[in-house]
Amino acid sequence: MFQTDSFRTLDRQESLRLLAEVPVGRVVYTRQALPAVLPINFSLDEDDAVLVYTSPASDLVRAIDGVVVAFEADEFDALTRSGWSVVVTGRATVVTDPAEHERLSRSGPISWMPPRDGVFVRIDAEMITGREVNGAVGVAAKESAVPRPAGTGA
Repeated sequence: MFQTDSFRTLDRQESLRLLAEVPVGRVVYTRQALPAVLPINFSLDEDDAVLVYTSPASDLVRAIDGVVVAFEADEFDALTRSGWSVVVTGRATVVTDPAEHERLSRSGPISWMPPRDGVFVRIDAEMITGREVNGAVGVAAKESAVPRPAGTGA
């Protein structure tokens, strides 16, 4: 993959470490044959799977149970043009085992909008990719000094 002083690929462990530092990511899936993205809070399980807790009747659960999805989380600073992005790709499954559900009830994510009788959904970390951008502050400063045509908003 392409790398420069301002861009680098993150390995699996570094990607997981960063992923564990943010509370919200985005599930990328297919809804009615079209791409869909849903922001959701999450946590990581001990086997690196992404865990979400939601309503069993949600459109998300119906759309992703048993399907390969992507999950993305990131953190960026527009001023310094630096940050990172991690994507986990894997099969999503609703946790049906009562003992596993009980374990996750103690250690898994807590929904920001707690559903009644919620379900845990696991997204297996079959593939993890991460990228880091280390600011092009000099470029940002140069670009801000360039006059822009009136009315372009650019």
